[in-house]
Amino acid sequence: MKILEQYILRRVVLMFLTALMPVLAIIWTTQVLQRINLVTDSGQSVGSFMKLATMILPTLISTVLPFALVIGITQTLTTMNNDSELAVVDAAGAPRSIIRRPLVLLGIALSLFSFMMVSFVEPAMRVNVRTMISSAYADLLSSVIEEKTFRKVEEGLYVQVSERQAGRGLKGLLIADSRDPASQMIYYAREGAVDESGKTLIMQDGEVQRKAPNGDVTVIRFDRYAFDLSDMSQENGQARLGAKDRSLFELLDPDPMDPAYKRKPGDFRAELHRRLSSALFPIVFTLISLMMCGDARSHREAHLHPMASALIASLTLFWAHNYAKSLAEDQGYFVLVLYAIPLLGGGLSLYYLIADKRPQLPKPVSHLLARGMAMARQRMGQDAGSPA
Repeated sequence: MKILEQYILRRVVLMFLTALMPVLAIIWTTQVLQRINLVTDSGQSVGSFMKLATMILPTLISTVLPFALVIGITQTLTTMNNDSELAVVDAAGAPRSIIRRPLVLLGIALSLFSFMMVSFVEPAMRVNVRTMISSAYADLLSSVIEEKTFRKVEEGLYVQVSERQAGRGLKGLLIADSRDPASQMIYYAREGAVDESGKTLIMQDGEVQRKAPNGDVTVIRFDRYAFDLSDMSQENGQARLGAKDRSLFELLDPDPMDPAYKRKPGDFRAELHRRLSSALFPIVFTLISLMMCGDARSHREAHLHPMASALIASLTLFWAHNYAKSLAEDQGYFVLVLYAIPLLGGGLSLYYLIADKRPQLPKPVSHLLARGMAMARQRMGQDAGSPA
């Protein structure tokens, strides 16, 4: 690789990492905060929460990476153009390929990296996250019930105990169950215990209050009452895995007896082709960025920053791809659209690069934008000239 190619590649990689890290950190923080209830509701340690947060990080890289690449390429080439470096390269008689080749190679390398992430690393991390969250809620005694504290076990079910005894014994039980809209139940018991299977809460010496929708309240005393926890333990104690949680090989050859596959086979088909087609985005976005700012141009020619143009085009392709994926879950022929979107975007960009043309907006749109910018500059000049 020539010195100039190394220089361009080094600057793009540096800008790419500079854009990737902050954006990835922001999205990662929002995703982590959505799971803060692992600590607040299930009594898990901060160490467990940090382990969960670490496993979430790889699942975000494949989404953020292509857009960080767009920012890295467009910002670097725009800066080089503003500093007249691209004009000097053209004046020296260097071919355009000396700028494009290292960036295309970088796009291909990141496409391969993205393919490995979405096909193998990301599904494995998703499974680990789901398993960890499920196991955190599996044991009602150790994870949920704490002394003199109301805990939300699931939507509409709250539990409080006054004292936890040795073994599995409990004292001063209070359970509020409003999961059934037809009746609201409140259970009081002096003593109780969860059986060895964790599916039944045995309460002794208490009463249950049932409130009907019309407001009538019925009170029943009991010496011994069994509260069923099987539905809750099955729901919270087992990770439910969907198509996104399966490895590439599982999507290529799904188990016909898999309940998730039997319920929604279209999800497996759409997820498989989404992964294969989305791996093309880094190289496609590279071609779009080169099309927008891969050559020297006058400052007066640009009505919109190349980064904004490239990001708008990239976001449009990304949105259309995700929308086609949702349609492919129900209608199989939309699988072809999943591949057509990145291939069409990349092919059109490649055509402009080979033909040495620049994409242009329709004249009415261009004139409208020019008029709007002129009015904005005039208004800013009037504001600057007005007395304070």
